[in-house]
Amino acid sequence: MTPLKVREAEDKSPIEAGTVTIASADYHLLIDGGCYALSTERPVRWARPSIDVLFESAVNVLGAGVVAVVLTGANDDGARGAACVKAAGGVVLVEDPTTAEAATMPLAAIAASEVDRVLPIEEIAAALVEIAMKK
Repeated sequence: MTPLKVREAEDKSPIEAGTVTIASADYHLLIDGGCYALSTERPVRWARPSIDVLFESAVNVLGAGVVAVVLTGANDDGARGAACVKAAGGVVLVEDPTTAEAATMPLAAIAASEVDRVLPIEEIAAALVEIAMKK
């Protein structure tokens, strides 16, 4: 639940402040300049959409401005992308594996690189607001 506008990504749709954009089923979601791009390239880490693809494309466009969040999940998708975000100087938040429904993704992200914060799901929104206020 959020007061923000929530929408499903469409190819070439603009990135809008105050809007949560959800990846479309069976498409990789990428950042392409000031727009989203959808791709049907092969699955990455058995996933399409892949969080690695999203994070890596965001780093290519935004560099150190990326804030990545890795939540519950049953494979290691997101770990490589989170490491890419961290290497570019971005911020990585990870859901606490002990409170995640499926701990594999958070554990993989923590193992892949130094993350900025490991938080229970209930604290992630406040951390994002805190980060946004500093930028």
